[in-house]
Amino acid sequence: MALEVFHKDETLQMRRKLIGQSCRLFFSHDPVKIVRARGQYLYDENGMQYLDCISNVQHVGHCHPSITQAAAAQMDLLNTNTRFLHDNIVQYADRLAATLPKKICVFYFVNSGSEANDLALRLARQYTQHQDVVVLDHAYHGHLTPLIDISPYKFRKLEGQKEWVHVAPLPDTYHGIYREDHPDPGQAYADTVKSLIEEAHKKGRKISSFFAESLPSVGGQIIFPAGYCKRVAEYVHEAGGVYVADEIQTGFGRVGSHFWAFQLEGEDFCPDIVTMGKPMGNGHPIACVATTKEIADAFTDNGVEYFNTFGGNPVSCAIGLAVLDVIEKEDLRGNAVRVGGHLKQLLLQLQTKHQLIGDVRGVGLFIGMELVKDRVSRKPATEEAAHLVRRLKEERIVISTDGPWDSVIKFKPPMCFSKEDAERVATCFDQILGELEATHQKENCGKS
Repeated sequence: MALEVFHKDETLQMRRKLIGQSCRLFFSHDPVKIVRARGQYLYDENGMQYLDCISNVQHVGHCHPSITQAAAAQMDLLNTNTRFLHDNIVQYADRLAATLPKKICVFYFVNSGSEANDLALRLARQYTQHQDVVVLDHAYHGHLTPLIDISPYKFRKLEGQKEWVHVAPLPDTYHGIYREDHPDPGQAYADTVKSLIEEAHKKGRKISSFFAESLPSVGGQIIFPAGYCKRVAEYVHEAGGVYVADEIQTGFGRVGSHFWAFQLEGEDFCPDIVTMGKPMGNGHPIACVATTKEIADAFTDNGVEYFNTFGGNPVSCAIGLAVLDVIEKEDLRGNAVRVGGHLKQLLLQLQTKHQLIGDVRGVGLFIGMELVKDRVSRKPATEEAAHLVRRLKEERIVISTDGPWDSVIKFKPPMCFSKEDAERVATCFDQILGELEATHQKENCGKS
């Protein structure tokens, strides 16, 4: 039986009536109703095609036939919980283990990034027998209550900072306290974490963990300065804590050169816990926590079973395995290097032409372009960024902003994004930024 199809206005009216209004839509002033998708393209109810620069969750492309076939085949055969012995979960864990450092060898499957980070926090506290957590400013690690507590991006708008949470400066070399002209920003920012830990110890508190996205996304598509993660891990370990790498946004080859973004720090850096989610199932809800045998053993020794009804079910794992196959067969990591590098170069060329572009940063298909009022003060150009997003929608390109001031245009498209797509985006940027700058020039002339 086919589902009833509503007119866009009726769908919007029903959504406003039935769905919580804190669940926001893209382009809330004029939402796009998407009814189908394929690859890096979305289609509205009128058949209009949009280029998708947002959907990092649909990692290998919307509705990839290999993924949908794997899901349908396994669903037609068996789907049950993980208390029954089954091949898919162990085969999937084995494939993931092959992408990680050897010591990261025990896996817990869950359904979302929030669940993964929540479990990582439990693992860290059980292993260390410590309570406190160090996080980065502007971080977001999930929507469960303990994760809101370690997400400054959220808790600053709510009940504020808990006593057991310690917030370190975001290692942002464009806006931060140590910038690109500092001789060793990685060490300088790591030392801020060391100071936080020392202050916590003076108060009699003990650190269980340091949580960080391997490349902060909500913080504005930030690339850590060299050496930062290694030094932070040293300080955290000295304090008896563990390092948790949140790869929920950046894992599974998005950076191109490596499968995991934390590997950008070098072969001699290894987190104690890795969380993963969004791209794992290409839109299907699956996530995971990977850790060491020592941490997993400590969690087992508490005597309480960990059971997740849907985590690691046969269908989810079949989908996860299919995603890994597509990444490999279609050389999507290589595509991220080639297309991401091409897009970044195009944006850098635009930066020489348009004063509104203050910074271009990123790696692979994780790129941010920051707009500023002027390059000296680096004052965020929030309104201009919002205008750019609206105008791009008119050009049938779907993109969004991020960062503390919503001034960073972020690129996290499906990994099948092409060079032609990148060139189309850059051409539209050039046109729209030119329009904005012409408007600013007229306004300034009118004032003088």
